[in-house]
Amino acid sequence: MYTFIFPLMAAPQSGQEGGSSSLLMSFLPFILIIGIFYFLIIRPQNKKRKETEKMLSALKKGDKVVTIGGLHGIVQNVKETTVIIKVDDNVKLEFLRSAVSSVTAASKDEKIDDKSEDQSSGKA
Repeated sequence: MYTFIFPLMAAPQSGQEGGSSSLLMSFLPFILIIGIFYFLIIRPQNKKRKETEKMLSALKKGDKVVTIGGLHGIVQNVKETTVIIKVDDNVKLEFLRSAVSSVTAASKDEKIDDKSEDQSSGKA
């Protein structure tokens, strides 16, 4: 294995011929590896992070969400760093915003049920 790598890394023994080109050829594999890492790992990760931050900042009441733990619910209240998620009729849980993994569109029936509960609780 080393017999293949070391000859590639060795500089040419000729005098001044190809001095600058050999330096470029020595660093070309490293430049290519850095470029590949950027386009295959770093760039997509940054793009996903920005999309997640945008999704979390756009959370609003009535959004149907899934947490990182797999809990499904509907956002009842959005605070600065937390959200209150309604899981069942009388069950509301408070999570950090960062615990929300995805947002799905709530159906019209669920939004109507939430509004009727808000109105009935306001009258009582």
